[in-house]
Amino acid sequence: MTPKEKVYHIYAKDKCIFHSLKEDDFNVKWDTLNHLVGLMKTEYTKEDLSFIELPPRINGAGGKSSEPPGCDSY
Repeated sequence: MTPKEKVYHIYAKDKCIFHSLKEDDFNVKWDTLNHLVGLMKTEYTKEDLSFIELPPRINGAGGKSSEPPGCDSY
């Protein structure tokens, strides 16, 4: 991932389930999740899904980790 790419974090309710996704990966996972919660009987609904989009870092600067609260490190 380059410093000029946007990254995305996906949440189910208040739990981060995917973090630091590139835009292509985000689009696939977001579409899949939205279809799955409508088809499968789970504790989640489409309204429980959310995401945040983080802008590209300028010149690679940023300082803080892009890992959101609720996500464990790899």
